[in-house]
Amino acid sequence: MRITPASELQTRIGKLQGFMQRDGLDAILMIQNADLFYFTGSIQQGMLYVPASGEPLYMVRKDHGRARMESGLKEVVPFKSPKDIAGILAAYGYPRPKRAGMELDVVPVELYQRFAKAFEGCEMVGATHQIRMVRAVKSEYEIAIMKDAALQVDRVYRRALEVIREGMTDLELAAELEFCARKQGHQGVVRMRGFNNELFYAQIFSGTDSAVPAFLDTPLGGLGVSPAVGQGASYKQIRRGEPIIVDFGSCFDGYLVDQTRVFSLGPLPERLMRAYEDMLRVQDKMMLVARPGVPWGEVYDQCYQYACELGYCEVFMGNPGAQVSFIGHGVGTEIDEYPFIARGFKDQLLEENMTFAFEPKAVFAGLGAVGIENTFRLTADGPKHITFSDQALAIL
Repeated sequence: MRITPASELQTRIGKLQGFMQRDGLDAILMIQNADLFYFTGSIQQGMLYVPASGEPLYMVRKDHGRARMESGLKEVVPFKSPKDIAGILAAYGYPRPKRAGMELDVVPVELYQRFAKAFEGCEMVGATHQIRMVRAVKSEYEIAIMKDAALQVDRVYRRALEVIREGMTDLELAAELEFCARKQGHQGVVRMRGFNNELFYAQIFSGTDSAVPAFLDTPLGGLGVSPAVGQGASYKQIRRGEPIIVDFGSCFDGYLVDQTRVFSLGPLPERLMRAYEDMLRVQDKMMLVARPGVPWGEVYDQCYQYACELGYCEVFMGNPGAQVSFIGHGVGTEIDEYPFIARGFKDQLLEENMTFAFEPKAVFAGLGAVGIENTFRLTADGPKHITFSDQALAIL
């Protein structure tokens, strides 16, 4: 179990305060788990108060003792409700902020109103962009943890080679691979920031189920075991000659990597074999285009256009009518971080040490889906693999 070093937290807070000073924010209030973990090293329930300058205050309702043990921040103080905040700020010599930011993309309205009341007279604005921009650029410490997560997902891949057999259900395969990951230290939680986007370990499905669309903002969905979940593995049995998708989100010590590999029992139909090789070509295109300073949307546009030139415009990144407008997404403590390799992001530029998953996929209704996904670190020379499992279509 890693405890985030105090030096990491200080660097992150310092970068955030730079954005705050640039954008005229006196303070930022954070309460969401992924943000708390990133900036405090803990997710104990409470609020992190970051002033534009000076020491942050981690005010903890439950459990203060554990937060004090886990967090490397200097000031970790107990509090019971937002009513206590004014007194705590005064005790530390902080004036009431005139303009403060919150994670307005994820904070429930009623909870926001309670905190806004505690800061009556303060203009409350969104601070999600500033928070996510700090989180998007990874330190060597973070990338080292992501490499450990890549070792975990490679063990999952190798376990899939051992256990896939004709007649087992997609759900049985998912259980085998989740068991493997859990034994390797998977934390059991895959965090997504998007509202109502829920994911449990992975998307694992075979044959026609791999082409079933779902509500989740991903190119693949799957039938799932119930409309209550509406995605993922089902009771469908694996058969010969069909694609088996293992899209697995490994997570170790708080950090994620995302990897997709395709398996089959015996050869796939020629159309799917060709499509798989072409998705690898789209990935190769991304590796030529993605460089620091290139707009996120430019990488998307060039790769999408290339996929269309290869003949996949109608089936790229989802069934017709269910296609998503991205090919890649940032990964870190959440699976939908900055940067977005997506349509329309023309003003946001790639930076060195951003990490992202790139996942070109072709989806054929009634036949199945194929594709590749890897997690990359962006260097001055272009993307470098973090995930490393064999990329060849695994014909068993």
